[in-house]
Amino acid sequence: MIRSDSRIRVTHQGTLPRPSDLTSMIRARAAGDDVDQRVLDERVRSAVADVVQKQLDVGIDSINDGEISKSSFSDYVSQRLGGIEKTSEPYFSPITGRDSRDFPEYFASRSLGGGYRRIYSCTGPLTYAGDTALRADISNFKAALEGKDVEQAYLPAVAPGSIEHWLKNAHYASDEEFLYAIGDAMHHEYQAIVDAGFVLQIDDPDLADGWQVHSSFSLKEFRNETQLRTEVLNHALRGIPEDRVIMHMCWGSGKGPHTNDLPLQEFVDIVLSVNAGAYSIEAANPRHEWEWQVWENTKLPDAKVLIPGVIAHCTDHVEHPRLVAQRLVRYANLVGRENVIAGTDCGLGSRLPTAEIAWAKLQASVEGARIATDLLWG
Repeated sequence: MIRSDSRIRVTHQGTLPRPSDLTSMIRARAAGDDVDQRVLDERVRSAVADVVQKQLDVGIDSINDGEISKSSFSDYVSQRLGGIEKTSEPYFSPITGRDSRDFPEYFASRSLGGGYRRIYSCTGPLTYAGDTALRADISNFKAALEGKDVEQAYLPAVAPGSIEHWLKNAHYASDEEFLYAIGDAMHHEYQAIVDAGFVLQIDDPDLADGWQVHSSFSLKEFRNETQLRTEVLNHALRGIPEDRVIMHMCWGSGKGPHTNDLPLQEFVDIVLSVNAGAYSIEAANPRHEWEWQVWENTKLPDAKVLIPGVIAHCTDHVEHPRLVAQRLVRYANLVGRENVIAGTDCGLGSRLPTAEIAWAKLQASVEGARIATDLLWG
């Protein structure tokens, strides 16, 4: 796990812009349409090579494959799990439950799911059946990195609790048994990523968005449910060194009011109980930027890294580098400059209207980190 030992390092959290022709093929495959697999494989390989080079050109220190091959950060595993069946029921995201109640006109005006996405049902014992796709992801990333000077390379994978959003249990005797079965199946992917020499990023919006999903929960009920899901995640991470794991969390991260997001201070202890070496937390958008103050009274555990989002995907405005620097210095003054890495609130590729804005935002992050370095090291 890299640290900001002599300067502020820069990363991002997941999806990067994908060529439009590849997006069409990925969505067609996810919908079950016929796709020329050879053509798709070749296009994915070339796109991964391009996105790796682009990250290096911008100056990002910890890079990934842009999640180029995946239909989404979450339901890509619908093609990698055994024991599940696709239903005809459209998938509508449940992560705006409390906001939907308070802002019915807003949500009635927006499309929040459906399309090519469908609910899946677990109808038998869950297994991992995605070795071919997983090996391709690892192989394509390794090929793109060959001969490159890269400080850190990571691959994202989704947490068990977030898979449960679109996968319904029709086999296991209890929700707890179902969650552990998802964790056992996904352990294979997590372990393979680390064994391949990469850092593993766990994408776990479920850690926070459960408050909106379960709109009738009290705070105690939410914390109990979230602690269970964290125990399942730690079970799925068993045997993997903490310093090879980044845990990324957000509040569902979609554009919208977010007035019902549960403040970080109410569950930051549960976040820090995940067996990870770094914690990537949404921190740049107008609902959560203030939460740098949480770290005035919360100690970052020794030898751990904090990756605050200093770039937001919720606005098409490109952040000024000096704003990025201000955000980084705030955190550095609270948890130690060596323990802070510049991140993004979430994946930029699927959230912004054009690739040029996404890359401009990442460039602003790199420039802001340089300013912060000057301010912190002199």
